[in-house]
This record gives sequence, structure tokens and C-alpha cells, in this order.
Amino acid sequence: MKSISFSIATYRYMSTKTVNLKVKLPGRKRFKWTDEQKQVLDSVSKGQSVFISGSAGTGKTVLLEQIIKQLKKIHGRSRVAVTGSTGVAACAIRGQTLHSFAGVGLGEGDSRILIDTVVGDRCAYRRWNKVRALVIDEISMIDANFFDKLEFVAKSVRDESKMWGGIQVVVSGDFCQLPPVNSKCLDMGEYAFEAECWDQSFDVQFELTTVFRQADAQLIKLLQSIRKGEIDQDDLQLLEKVSVRTEPDPSIPRFFPRNDDVCKVNRNRLESLGKEIYVFLALDEGADKWKRQLKNVIALDELEICIGARVMLNKNLDPRRKFVNGATGTVVGFKHNVPSFQDICKCHILPIVEFDSVPGHWIVEPEEWVVMNGEVAVAKRKQIPLMLAWALSIHKCQGMTLDRIHTDLSRAFGYGMVYVALSRVRSLDGLHISGFCPSKIKAHPKVLQFYKRFKKDEDGNLRLERDVASKACSKEVILLDYKSI
Repeated sequence: MKSISFSIATYRYMSTKTVNLKVKLPGRKRFKWTDEQKQVLDSVSKGQSVFISGSAGTGKTVLLEQIIKQLKKIHGRSRVAVTGSTGVAACAIRGQTLHSFAGVGLGEGDSRILIDTVVGDRCAYRRWNKVRALVIDEISMIDANFFDKLEFVAKSVRDESKMWGGIQVVVSGDFCQLPPVNSKCLDMGEYAFEAECWDQSFDVQFELTTVFRQADAQLIKLLQSIRKGEIDQDDLQLLEKVSVRTEPDPSIPRFFPRNDDVCKVNRNRLESLGKEIYVFLALDEGADKWKRQLKNVIALDELEICIGARVMLNKNLDPRRKFVNGATGTVVGFKHNVPSFQDICKCHILPIVEFDSVPGHWIVEPEEWVVMNGEVAVAKRKQIPLMLAWALSIHKCQGMTLDRIHTDLSRAFGYGMVYVALSRVRSLDGLHISGFCPSKIKAHPKVLQFYKRFKKDEDGNLRLERDVASKACSKEVILLDYKSI
């Protein structure tokens, strides 16, 4: 469909007109970086390895996107590896999973086995020797053992005794959020910051403190308390105030800790509308070994919607107009006879959505999610960037920003789960909870101890410099001669 261009003032009055979502608007204003963000960017530009942390809504993703651009200018596009701990995290920054970049499969076995695996894979071996900067997002879901193994592999395969074989490492994430999914027992020490090589991996570690997602000081204070697992009587009273005991407004997304509750609510609500249900099937391309990673992205294998369905964007399309990951709305119709998208929907239609925060009716076209191998897209998924929004899992909401949520915490489990759920919302007016119990708020003691190490510098920013006198990674480094391969 041909894009049309109009001013912001014009589209405010287009509530009855259907418009393609991919309309053109004037260029966005330059983003103004905070002093602490500038410090991070300055450290990266100097070639330093950095860890970037901070509570939810402190702009870690926006900053990381700028860092990636900066690294590509410094090292060259093909020498920067952009990775995430999960498929969702990787696709959000147009990268690949850390496991796929490393070429170590599931990372099982000792370090010597992983080295043999990498050396036996010519592509993986070349990637490790070519890369000059490695970006890892959502580090909280990577465990200590795997982090140590990767550092060991980098040294050995690159035949270089420096940390990470001389690679500039940029890592981002918040350990107060969701922990490693494969950790058998976090009490035994599985967080990445417990890796033997953690401190020696970074020249400086930063904790961002300026919150952008919320403006309400009362909500920010509540979320910071929940993040640390240290709520007081005022926090409890506030949580009681936003607790509801009646059936929530169906237009408000409901967060559940478990997928079975999510599926049940969405299916029942969809069928209760009594409308014709249309099915949109994802179109995947690429070699099988790469296509398997597409199963982990947030784009659905199969999207079922009908008129009246509550939906949510699951990709950032245009942040300036609030078309972001987490924007909710209602399907108000379908545009028929769209032959160019018949591979996704045999009925040749596209959904028309009325978003809650944006005036007008908008045609939502398919988007692409890609799996990258360096600068090459090795697998693609094309799908409508929507998902049913009556209910979502807390694990899938990480990274989202919403105006309203209702979260049922009765089955919440694990560290950081309550914090991740509640920190998605912009304001107290949009927060509704049920099934709350103070014991559900959990922050791991080791995580709290880790963040206590951050100290304010002379500019008031939280950071942790490398202790050059501390003991380096204690693992033996094997410098094998693989250069003839």
C-alpha cells in the first residue's frame, strides 16, 4: 500500500479514516543523553569494556542501540557481534542469540569440549577470530558457568591471553529482573556476576539511575523498594490501594506468571466474542538450524484474531507516535483483497486496529524479525506484529511499556517476577493487582550484595572500576594453535 504523508496536526482529526500504520512523519528530534549515559558512551568510544545496568525504564535499550552504532563506526559493521541471552532479546536489537554466535550449541560440557566444537565449525571459528566487539543484552538470564566458558573459549580460539581474547565486551541487563531460566539452583551461585572472570571482564561497570518510563515519584519509590525486596508500611498501603477484588476491565492487559493461565484467558475471551476468527501464519525463511531460533522470538507462529479482539504490538514500529512494543488496541475491522500478503493469511486480509493511545484506525502490515550471523540475516520471520492482549506472561512482558496493566500475583514464583510485572506500567492510575502477598516480593541476597558494590563517583554517577590488583580469572587458559585451520 502506498504510504501517505501528513502533519501531526492533521492526523489528530483522522479518527474515522483508515490509514496505513507506516505513514511518514517529520524527522524526530535528537535524543538528549543524560550525564551518566554520556559517561557510558565515552567509555565505549575509548575502547573500554563496560557493563551497563539499571532499574527498569532507565533507557538501557535506547543507550545500547546507540552504543551498537558507535561500535560499528569504530570497528566496522562486520566486526561487531550483537547478541541477546534469548531470542526475544536478540531480535529486539536486531542481533542473534549469544549461543548461536558462540557456536557452542547449548553450552553443555566442559570448556575444552566447547573449544573443540567451535574449532570444528569453520563459521563459528571465523566469527570468534573476526569479532572486535561483542554486545550481550539481558545478561540476567545468562548463568555464571556459561559466562566463564565463553571467556575461556574466546581466549583459546583467538590464541590471546588478554581477557576475552582482546575483544571489547559491552554487556547490559538488570540482575533484579528475571534470573537465568536454566539455573538448577540459584542459591548455589548461578548469576553471571558470580563468574570467576566477571570483574576482570570490564574496565568499568555502570548503574543507570534516571528513570524515564515513570514520572510519578511515588510509583518510582515503590518500584525501587520492590526491586530491592525492601518494602515498608507506606509501600504496603500503596499496594493495597491498587489491589482489586473484582473482575478487571477486559480492556486492561492481564499479566500472569504462568503460560497456562495466559492461554486460557485469551482463548476464552476470543471465543466469547462470537465473531469469525482469522488466522495469520508466520512465514519463515532460512536454513533449518537458524530457523529453529525463530521459535524463540516474540512474533507468534500462529496469530488468531477477530473483530473486537484486544491486541498488543509486539515490536517497536514508531516510538515517536507511541507505536511501541506494548501498545494496546482493539481490532475494529479488516482490509480485504490484499493479495501481496496471501502467504500469511489465505483470506488476503490485514487487520485494522484502533489503538488506545493513538487517534485513528490503522492498517497493520506484516513485519520481519531476523536472526543475524554477523551482518548477514540467516533467518527471517514475517508476521503481523500483534498478539492477543487480554493476557500475557510476565516472562514475555520484559522490555514492554504499558499505560495500564492488571497482574494476578497469586501464582508468582521466583526472584524479580513481581518487580518485572509492576515496572511495565507508566503510572499508578494504570496499575491494578490481585492475589498480592508480601512474601511474593523477592530479591536475591546475592543480587543486592552485588549492587551495593557500586559507588558514586565525583559526578554522582554509580560505577565500579576494575580493581587492577584483584585476582584475574583463575581458569587455566589453553592457547592452542588453530591458525592453520
